[in-house]
Amino acid sequence: MYSVKVELHFSSAHKLRGYKGKCESLHGHNWKIVAVAESGKLNKLGMVMDFHDLKNHLRAILDKLDHKYLNSVPYFKKVNPTSENISRYIYDILKRKASGLKSITVWESHNSSATYRE
Repeated sequence: MYSVKVELHFSSAHKLRGYKGKCESLHGHNWKIVAVAESGKLNKLGMVMDFHDLKNHLRAILDKLDHKYLNSVPYFKKVNPTSENISRYIYDILKRKASGLKSITVWESHNSSATYRE
């Protein structure tokens, strides 16, 4: 199995609904997003997929979240904007463009992350 990984960043604010603690208040993160695509075989160029394409598809999603209050993004009006739910949100959109997508990991700090994979 072959895999490729790209990493991009965005900044945004959110607050967790129903959470008892500091994160129930408005706060921000400089998020790191890691996308991994896999394939059992390589394409005719010897790639799982082009890094450039994977980054561009991911960037298009993150541009809609960058410098936003996540709770006001339509999807997160009903779904709590936890790292876990953000990873699922990004995965579900990116999967339509990157057929070999394996996982999305969302880092909200240097030592805390959540991953979604099917």
